[in-house]
Amino acid sequence: MIELPSKPVSYSRTIITELMIPSYSNFEGRIHGGILLSLMDKAATACAAKHTGGYCVTVSVDEVSFFHPIEVGEIVTLMASVNYVGNTSLVVGVKVEAENIKTGVLKHTNTTYFNLVAKDELGRLRQVPRLLLENMEDVRRFTEAMIRREFKLQTEVNFTAKTKNIDLIRELPKLKKERCELSFDI
Repeated sequence: MIELPSKPVSYSRTIITELMIPSYSNFEGRIHGGILLSLMDKAATACAAKHTGGYCVTVSVDEVSFFHPIEVGEIVTLMASVNYVGNTSLVVGVKVEAENIKTGVLKHTNTTYFNLVAKDELGRLRQVPRLLLENMEDVRRFTEAMIRREFKLQTEVNFTAKTKNIDLIRELPKLKKERCELSFDI
């Protein structure tokens, strides 16, 4: 396999800005989380495609937490950058900020990490260019992505080990402390 030339983080950095309109909102006038996730995925995919020079698909999204609601009429800016690359995969961080255009108040609403893979014309995985880290911030993001990846893999291993052979009968007493009830007899 021929090694592709490295590309700097700055080459694929992507910014998307969009006005939040009423059709994006719920009954309270706040933007649906699904709309925001779609916009974030668009920014992540565009960033990844620019870095790889081709088609990329989202494989998973790490935890999504919304710090502040986004209101209709606010301007949302999504800033995406490649934080980590593997052989065929990459992690793109997307930071979201919302600005009230009347007051100028800017709020960081969330940051999420998208895990993508590069595909060729036939839909097969393909190699991605190495990432050229240009400053210590890039090093920090790359290192955090490595740690997040290790943590995620370990969590999956632990979860699988713990849930592989659950004895549901032994677990039933724990349900009494939860907000559920059984509608069938055991």
